[in-house]
Amino acid sequence: MMTKLACTVTNCVHNCDARCCKQAIIVDGKEACDSCDTCCGSFDEKREGSFKNIFKTPENRLEIACEAVKCVYNEDHKCKADNIDISGDGASRAEQTQCATFKMR
Repeated sequence: MMTKLACTVTNCVHNCDARCCKQAIIVDGKEACDSCDTCCGSFDEKREGSFKNIFKTPENRLEIACEAVKCVYNEDHKCKADNIDISGDGASRAEQTQCATFKMR
């Protein structure tokens, strides 16, 4: 099952119209007990002169690998939530992003 993802990390190179253009992402946060302890491990900052994907295709649903094993949606390191929100507008590094959907078991 693929998860529907919304992303407000507008300065990530993979973000297009509040959706991710990657086919799969990873959520980090092995020891996470709260959403602020998680982050999008696939974040890449959009910088002047940096690589731009001119063929961006926002994905409606994508595969989400997840290291946040204490989350109720984590099943065998995969996210099983129907919808997931990645937040962190203005982030310049992965640690400034988070999985807003994280919910402690």
